[in-house]
Amino acid sequence: MNYRKLTMTTPVEKDFRYSESIRTLRTNILFSGSNVHTVLITSASPNEGKSKVSFDLARAFAESGKRTLYVDCDIRNSEFVTVHDVRDTAQKEIPGLSQMLTGQVPIEDGFYKTEVIPNLELVMSGPYSPNTAELFEDDMCECFFSTVKEEGYDIVILDTAPIGTVIDAAILSRYADGTVLVCESEITSRKLLKKAKVQLDRTGTRFLGVIINKVNMSKNGYYGNYYKKYSRKYGEYSNYGYYGERSGYGVGLLQEINPLKHVKTVNEY
Repeated sequence: MNYRKLTMTTPVEKDFRYSESIRTLRTNILFSGSNVHTVLITSASPNEGKSKVSFDLARAFAESGKRTLYVDCDIRNSEFVTVHDVRDTAQKEIPGLSQMLTGQVPIEDGFYKTEVIPNLELVMSGPYSPNTAELFEDDMCECFFSTVKEEGYDIVILDTAPIGTVIDAAILSRYADGTVLVCESEITSRKLLKKAKVQLDRTGTRFLGVIINKVNMSKNGYYGNYYKKYSRKYGEYSNYGYYGERSGYGVGLLQEINPLKHVKTVNEY
């Protein structure tokens, strides 16, 4: 692998409860089974916080000593490079997944490392492509994931486009060992969440859990109060973690991923 080097901004998370809950999510994924190495994270609709959760989770795995790969699969609408001020140390252009899947860049030339976060490797989304679904169904995509598998990463996080908007996540799920849904509290309807869950179920890939995001902590009070409210809205999920408060808004309820046999799924509403 011809690793490229990049620089990027990675602000230190000041909210201890948020950081602790990300670590809890990391632990839950580890406990979900030794065969879970590639996790696909999607959402029901745009702007629900899936990309931040995806990257923070990848970072948490890397900081725990796991060799981790973060893949930005949201070729249609990625903001990762802009948000994190990502720069290639050797050139202006930042090659990414879309270029690897079209053969413009050799697969082995599209992987990045950064000194900011040891153990973390990254694949950027690359330039926008209007035919993303076709790219993910192409043989080049299979070659990409075969290369990833050969590298033997401890964990791979796939940050994908919202499954309620486009089909990309469903196509990519064939390369994942488990899927996770992010939804925004008080915004994502139960109907939309159920539709997204059904789409993931149809892929046959194991569904790991739901993260309820952007909970208004000042409005709903501490954990016990909003647990009751959102368990009624989204189903009786038995185990939740707690994300911290940020200017009145927390990243929210986190369904404990293991065990799922005690969890009522959205299909059972």
